[in-house]
Amino acid sequence: MNSKRREVLRVTAVLSLMAATGLITEAQAAEWNKTAFDGKSVAEVIKALGGSGTEKSTAITFNAPDIAENGAVVPVAVTSTIPDTEQIAILVEKNPNTLAADFVIPAGTEPFVSTRVKMGQTSVVHAAVKAGGKWYVASKEIKVTLGGCGG
Repeated sequence: MNSKRREVLRVTAVLSLMAATGLITEAQAAEWNKTAFDGKSVAEVIKALGGSGTEKSTAITFNAPDIAENGAVVPVAVTSTIPDTEQIAILVEKNPNTLAADFVIPAGTEPFVSTRVKMGQTSVVHAAVKAGGKWYVASKEIKVTLGGCGG
């Protein structure tokens, strides 16, 4: 397990160095899914990511606080035990742009991500996992006491 983690860290370091030195061009960086990040609803985002809908799953562990004191930095972590997990996305329903983060999970790596998202107000947050060509979801309402999107 540690060797896989080390490999991911090594690849991340190499890609960061390539980006810093200009070896990764702006055209390559522009390959991100703009349509998905511009989506205004969960259904729009899932469709833009290539899905036709979602199915609730208990095989997704979604860790986030019940109450976020500062909406500018809400910690979330997602772990999937669904076989062949390919992608993990974090969606915040009431944000201006629903898709907050999208991660491609390389084959053979542990399907776990941890990040911080910005939330403007109390909202339902979804952890969407793509595995075997299907999308699965776990959801949680997070109450925000201090807005993070300009508040």
